[in-house]
Amino acid sequence: MLRPEQMSKVSVTGSKGVMDDVVETVHDCNLLHVTEYDGSWDGFQPGNPIDGAETASEKLVTVRSIESILDVDAEDAGPTRIVTDEALEEELGEIRERVNELEDRRDEIRTELGDVEEQIAAVEPFATLGIDLDLLSGYDTLDVIVGEGKREAVERAVVDADGIDAVGIFSEDDIVAVFARPAETADDDVLTDALVGVDFTALEVPDAEGAPEEYVTELEHRQQQLENKRRTVENELEEVKLDAAGFLLAAEEKLSIDVQKREAPLSFATTDNAFVAEGWIPTEEYTDFAAAITDAVGDHAEVEELERAAFKSDGSEVHEDVSAGSAEGTAATDGGDEIRADGGGNVVMRDDSPPVIPNNPGVVKPFEILTQAVSRPKYDEFDPTVVLFLTFPAFFGFMIGDLGYGALYTLIGYYLYSNFEGDAFKSMGGVTIFAGLFTMLFGILYGEFFGLHLIATYFWEGALGLSHPPMEKGLSPAGQSYALTWLVVSILVGILHLNVGYVFDFVENLELHDAKHALFESGSWILMLNGLWIAILSPDLVGATPDFVFTIFDGTGAAPEGAEAIHATYALGFNGFPQIVGLLALGAFFLGLILLVVGEPVEAIEFLNVLVNALSYTRIAAVLLAKAGMAFTVNLLFFGVYVTGEGPEAAFHFGLGHMPEVGSMYHGHEVTEIMFGGLVHSGPAMLIVGLLVLVLGHALVLALGVTSAGLQAVRLEYVEFFGKFYGGGGREYEPFGYERRYTTED
Repeated sequence: MLRPEQMSKVSVTGSKGVMDDVVETVHDCNLLHVTEYDGSWDGFQPGNPIDGAETASEKLVTVRSIESILDVDAEDAGPTRIVTDEALEEELGEIRERVNELEDRRDEIRTELGDVEEQIAAVEPFATLGIDLDLLSGYDTLDVIVGEGKREAVERAVVDADGIDAVGIFSEDDIVAVFARPAETADDDVLTDALVGVDFTALEVPDAEGAPEEYVTELEHRQQQLENKRRTVENELEEVKLDAAGFLLAAEEKLSIDVQKREAPLSFATTDNAFVAEGWIPTEEYTDFAAAITDAVGDHAEVEELERAAFKSDGSEVHEDVSAGSAEGTAATDGGDEIRADGGGNVVMRDDSPPVIPNNPGVVKPFEILTQAVSRPKYDEFDPTVVLFLTFPAFFGFMIGDLGYGALYTLIGYYLYSNFEGDAFKSMGGVTIFAGLFTMLFGILYGEFFGLHLIATYFWEGALGLSHPPMEKGLSPAGQSYALTWLVVSILVGILHLNVGYVFDFVENLELHDAKHALFESGSWILMLNGLWIAILSPDLVGATPDFVFTIFDGTGAAPEGAEAIHATYALGFNGFPQIVGLLALGAFFLGLILLVVGEPVEAIEFLNVLVNALSYTRIAAVLLAKAGMAFTVNLLFFGVYVTGEGPEAAFHFGLGHMPEVGSMYHGHEVTEIMFGGLVHSGPAMLIVGLLVLVLGHALVLALGVTSAGLQAVRLEYVEFFGKFYGGGGREYEPFGYERRYTTED
């Protein structure tokens, strides 16, 4: 799980006479991740496409263009079919001609419709004004201007202007028409100049006559006609789509396969008589791959395993040469002439890294999307997906910890997984399902259902007879020690999480380099992390460590007074490491710092990361309390809350059935305070408001659970955990072949 599938680099060498058959066989196997030939061998050139590649590419472009016009998608496919070359010539030509004709008609209609809509927009202000269009132009002694603006400002500017003898102004809403008679000595633009500086936008008078209202009506009628024509054409296109979608998808698939095969030689090294193809395949598939080519062309081609990507710890190579000396660099034998790639030993086209095929079981695979959101792991580093599978849902579930919210998250995840075809949606659905299940699990342990303590009351206290659920979130005074408990637990979980990351880095350095690199680059951090925190947890050595860090696990600070079962659960007897252990740990910290300074002096300035990174995990406890507080507030507003007990022994209770009076008894405890009476107890009108608050409030908490708990959990994984060992940048495995969905060869 932590390593990808092992890959082998293979070569296929043969006579050009069988190259087409080899391409066909390799394509059918769908295993070879082809290595592009880089032209480095003397006497070898990249191959040429097989005849017909250009024609197939042109047809493929045509098919995809038609699919785009018709908006064809996978749901329109229908049953698989055989697509012949004759059908591609005849049926594709007919479909293209019909679609192009309809598309041209639709474009013409759309263009005319756009013009009409522009005309309507231009005439509507004049219809608002209500003056016939032929009265707004064509005068010899009058200047007319129509526009949008405030009548008062326009009138003041025109009246005060020099060079205008008479003015007439008509307006409706913000549309203003100004009729002005310039003085004989005035400039031609006197009216326009008078309106400079006024908030006034001039409008062009349409070239039409009569009432603008009638003109708008005519244009709107023409608009309706064009829209009807457009709908008719679109209906015809939809009919073509229904008839041709299956064929087009199948044709695209056939042509894509055809283009792949015909362009394959571009990646080969070739001479006049021979070819060499190289690439990566899963090691366990090598025997079947070689057998398939032998069955297809016999001894006219040779398959050879050149090297096997491996993980070694001797500091040398990460590739095992599995056939050195067996082929002596022979590329092909054709017509008695031996074609050589080099003078001896195994020679490869290019020293490329193997592609990565994640090797995770099915239940873990959805979490690959979280890993690949950063980057695909390289072949020679650990794949952290399985750790994400174990930690991310636990972090998320612990922070939300509610049976009701968890059930909704699970349902949302199931909807995504079952109703969408894309791998991304299915993966996110799977991740959400696991996050929801852990949220439900912790919700049961916390005893909460949408923030209400129903499970605690009816299951842990009622059915099992406990005084409290196994865990509490720590909001009430009687349970506030839990808040401190989760703060410490978050740090301890962080230390464990960081240790896993550093151990991964140690092993990677050991396998790819040597023990010295592993010790200086990774072991130093392991010593510093654990040494510092063991010293911090030694009370006689570090007096600044808060007392609650030691009391929460010795039975005195983990749970409220009287909760014997809870005390038994948390009473681990731990109240700090002895001083001698702390001193040894402090020595380990300084030893790790010295190793880091010697091995990686640049990183020494970040030595306090072992403290800061672990403290960063306290955000788990912070989000836990924040989400619990939000849910508590929503329920407080609707149900109301009353308090029993006083001081540190006080406990909060929701008024689910009724709101008791101060001084009454509840389960043997006196009600000491009504924190809030609750909207549900405030009459019918407030009940409606309360229901709105209840639904919207919990919906907000549900949504913020993703943006707070989800993002914080992801941040801890990416920044704190991945940062210790993970680089990413691996190549995706893209075998030469095609997974048929719409076509069949039978």
